[in-house]
Amino acid sequence: MDRKYRGLLREVNIINLYRKFIEKSITGRETPHAARLQSGSRLAAGAARIDYFLFFSAIALAALFLIMNVRFSGNTGPAVLILSQRCEDLLGKQLAGMLIMEYNEQNPELSANLQIKISGEKADLLFFDENEFQDLVRNNALVSPGLVIQSEKFDSSVLAIPLVSYMDMLFYNIDLLEAAGFVRPPKTRAEFLAWGKAATGGIAAGAALGLSSNDNLSLSRDIYSWIWAAGGGFWQNPDRAIFNSAIAVGVLSFLGELYQEGILAPQSFNKTGEDRLEEFAQGKIAMMIASTRAIPLLREKMGNNAFGVTAIPGLTDSGKSSLGLSYIYCGISQDCTDPEKARDFLEFLVGKNPVISAGLEAAPGIVPGSIGEALTIGSGLFPGEYLTRDPHFSKALDIFESSEIVHGFSGIPQAYEFENIVREELEAFFEQKQNAADTAASIQSRWDLINFRN
Repeated sequence: MDRKYRGLLREVNIINLYRKFIEKSITGRETPHAARLQSGSRLAAGAARIDYFLFFSAIALAALFLIMNVRFSGNTGPAVLILSQRCEDLLGKQLAGMLIMEYNEQNPELSANLQIKISGEKADLLFFDENEFQDLVRNNALVSPGLVIQSEKFDSSVLAIPLVSYMDMLFYNIDLLEAAGFVRPPKTRAEFLAWGKAATGGIAAGAALGLSSNDNLSLSRDIYSWIWAAGGGFWQNPDRAIFNSAIAVGVLSFLGELYQEGILAPQSFNKTGEDRLEEFAQGKIAMMIASTRAIPLLREKMGNNAFGVTAIPGLTDSGKSSLGLSYIYCGISQDCTDPEKARDFLEFLVGKNPVISAGLEAAPGIVPGSIGEALTIGSGLFPGEYLTRDPHFSKALDIFESSEIVHGFSGIPQAYEFENIVREELEAFFEQKQNAADTAASIQSRWDLINFRN
């Protein structure tokens, strides 16, 4: 028993002994009969006062003992850092468990007092992908790690840290293109039109868009990626998003031709990217744009030799090309109870990009500016074996290394408004209510209202 507890018990025992001694003295004292008659009432009242005083003193000390015991015994257990359930969903149970174990091994002084668990309860660290990012930002669910605790490692404007990256590519069904008379995928937009028209027939569509409002990645994947592939972008001016450019007008004209020629699978605005992937796996779509994240799934459903991947065609074969990346993220929740511990674990995860990339077979996997990029580009070291042994991943890495990385609307609070405008104007365009130039101009004028307001 701790010394302070023994001291408290000793004080309680001393008071009890003292109380008994007083009682014995009062009741056993020899006094004359007359004195007892005169002082009996006074002695009785005094004894009663002493009894009450000692009784309540003993209770108070006992209560103090219990409070001290709870406070110092350590029975409250270690602090708990909760990772959201999406951690296991996105990284896999085995990889998530391995990362937690490695963190504990590297930080034994912390692991003794810190329990890291994955739970559906309110989490300290949130794990999510690009499709979920928009909603979290809109609901103010994230707090910048750079604002939680000042650090040169984290920009105070960044709400989440990317852990691993993916890129959009053109996926094509080898058998459908060969049946249409083509032994390679298209390299230009003109070839894409020709290949798509030839492959359309029966149950198969030459190409497809999945522009459902239920898919937060739809515009980035199926519209913006064509603009980027032609060398365009939206943020030439960092304070104003630009859509009305010659490149964007050209892309709209191209997509409108696909639509009017009947090359696109029906219900473009009702289907999600996942819907289109399922149709592609069933041999109903010859060509479509999808994330490299879909490669393992399609390999399982179709076989490794049934489909191929290549760069999204630009206006010409040798033009400047850009691409956008999508990520799996980790961010600190607004409900976080211990931001410092959360940020420490987040810093650990940032350094594990190569491990996470290999575990997920992510292509390119690399997060620009991270240790993952240094390990694979320009450092003389080799990329993960999975990126070189599989032809799909190897092609993705080649395209990544030769392309400029551009940014869309990921993590921007107004992203939902920007993209709703594009979707609405595209519907009007495909229904031939306006031409490509008017569509781009209308998108720009509506975007400018958001730019001005913010």
